[in-house]
Amino acid sequence: MVRSHYVTEILSEEEAGFPLAYTVTIHKDFGTFERLFRAIYMPQNVYCVHLDQKATAAFKDAVKQLLSCFPNAFLASKMEQVVYGGISRLRADLHCLEDLVASEVPWKYVINTCGQDFPLKTNREIVQYLKGFKGRNITPGVLPPEHAIGRTKYVHQELLDHKNSYMIKTTKLKTPPPHDMVIYFGTAYVALTRDFANFVLQDQLALDLLSWSKDTYSPDEHFWVTLNRIPGMYVS
Repeated sequence: MVRSHYVTEILSEEEAGFPLAYTVTIHKDFGTFERLFRAIYMPQNVYCVHLDQKATAAFKDAVKQLLSCFPNAFLASKMEQVVYGGISRLRADLHCLEDLVASEVPWKYVINTCGQDFPLKTNREIVQYLKGFKGRNITPGVLPPEHAIGRTKYVHQELLDHKNSYMIKTTKLKTPPPHDMVIYFGTAYVALTRDFANFVLQDQLALDLLSWSKDTYSPDEHFWVTLNRIPGMYVS
């Protein structure tokens, strides 16, 4: 780890008192993933990596070998064959979220990433930024813009074969959202508190929204923000 220029000691008391959790969803380009992992790695944090089942055996082996060097990094206990724009992409994050909630590391926020991401701030700068939100989630979003209405208005299906994976939009209308929820759209990449993570995994509102979202397009772009904006829950 030292030879590869990984940080092996906690760099400040502030960072020690504010550990972070990361999910990393990947399927290719080991070199790119390794650069991301080295950039975000800190010994006080915890990391869950979701390997797409479609990834090559060589890629999977390389990732497993790298993670075996770190006691605070591991593979997700459940793996999805991810379809871009499908529920499997959201489930990949949720599998890691479930594993991270079970971790003994007392992390304050979880940040979800993919293999093509790269941080623009140091770990300490990220910690200071997150502290400014005072326990609120970072899940920006808006009411559905015109181009996005069809994503939850019509049933979508994941299609998989041995060469391709993609989404198909049908002409079948979706039922209304559960519990009269107002659907918001926003970024699929978020920073969530541990309290909210437990809510997402355990509360019936969240479980019902997840079930309803299984045949929508790109549900990760409405799932987090819609739950975060339920009146009286996480926003005023």
